[in-house]
Amino acid sequence: MTGAIKPLVKIQSENFDTAAEIAHLTSGRHDIGAVVTFSGLCRDEAGTLTALEIEHYPGMAANEISKIADEALGRWPLTGLTVIHRYGMIRPGENIVLVVAASAHRRAAFDAASFLMDYLKNAAPFWKKEHLVSGAESSWVEAKSTDAAALERWHEAK
Repeated sequence: MTGAIKPLVKIQSENFDTAAEIAHLTSGRHDIGAVVTFSGLCRDEAGTLTALEIEHYPGMAANEISKIADEALGRWPLTGLTVIHRYGMIRPGENIVLVVAASAHRRAAFDAASFLMDYLKNAAPFWKKEHLVSGAESSWVEAKSTDAAALERWHEAK
């Protein structure tokens, strides 16, 4: 299926409409039996966070995410794939990331969405800085070993 479909990858500062993105991917399609979405939101970290600032290298981020989306298309029989990642100042409750994976069958859609999120969380070229309610100096968010372990399972599964 890799040659038949092209993933839609967007890196943007503006918000997105999850339902509209799903409709865009599925409208008029009769070959899709499953759509799996992951929508990541900014949380307030128990009331301590005013915003999450996300930075990236514009061309690099889109290229890297496109490569991993192409890998997902090669690994699973997908009929559609959308990946959107925001950058800039994002407030608690706002969207950060969206993955929409479509396939004839659910397992491929679930696995592809999980694979993409593990990659985005751990290896995509984005940097996050927390802005705190207290006014304390902002700090960069460190990578978590659990995220690295989640990504590693996909290398073992090849």
